[in-house]
Amino acid sequence: MLEARAAALFTRAVRGVARVAGRDLAIACLDLTTLEGDDTPETVRALCARARSARVAAVCVYPTFVDAARRALAGSGVRVAAVAGAFPSGHSPLDVRVSETRAALAAGADEIDAVIDRGAFLAGRYDEVAEELAVLRAACAGATLKVIVEAGELGSYAALRRACDLALAAGADFIKTSTGKSAISTTPPIALAMCDALRAHRRATGRCAGLKLAGGIRSAGAALGYLALVKEALGDDWLHPARLRFGASRLLDDLAACA
Repeated sequence: MLEARAAALFTRAVRGVARVAGRDLAIACLDLTTLEGDDTPETVRALCARARSARVAAVCVYPTFVDAARRALAGSGVRVAAVAGAFPSGHSPLDVRVSETRAALAAGADEIDAVIDRGAFLAGRYDEVAEELAVLRAACAGATLKVIVEAGELGSYAALRRACDLALAAGADFIKTSTGKSAISTTPPIALAMCDALRAHRRATGRCAGLKLAGGIRSAGAALGYLALVKEALGDDWLHPARLRFGASRLLDDLAACA
């Protein structure tokens, strides 16, 4: 039912999207990303120059490159996001993950994208996952915490909903679909399931958390479709960078060409 509902929403909503306005919104919500083994300070600075010119929401890098990104983006209004906490596996000891998170923040990161320990989650150790997320939330005091649930590895939509609920209960500012390193990253049903979790969380607590869609979104058409789906599922309150992000490395080129 979730897949059928997502397909219907995505198809219906795309037809009504204003392409230029949607393009500009998608760019404003973009976390321009480089998370490759061959990243260097030079490639990060080049990415930051593109980010400044396009006025995206953030640049997302490994903790090693936070200082370079911070310097390159100074005064631009573009935020610095760092993946931390043993990205992309989440399998390091908690104290190591916390130390890496604090180091990224000390270097100047405004936002932390941290992945849950899927091994613990898939083994049913939900209390452990919740406790670890609470510790990471505390370590990110004053900074934006995006919790990556790695939806494609969880095995079912019910498990995805549980992971989202755990992250939101721990105080995540955003729930994020994927590291972009798994075979399945973001799909319309995954996005809709996460929207449902966000809507239920607001209904229960009054708090509005954000959604980050990452992995596999490479075309302007796909980005516009997800914007429309979020609008249908959550409303206009989510259509701005404080509550919606796209994590991508190549999407900007296609959005810039969209007219």
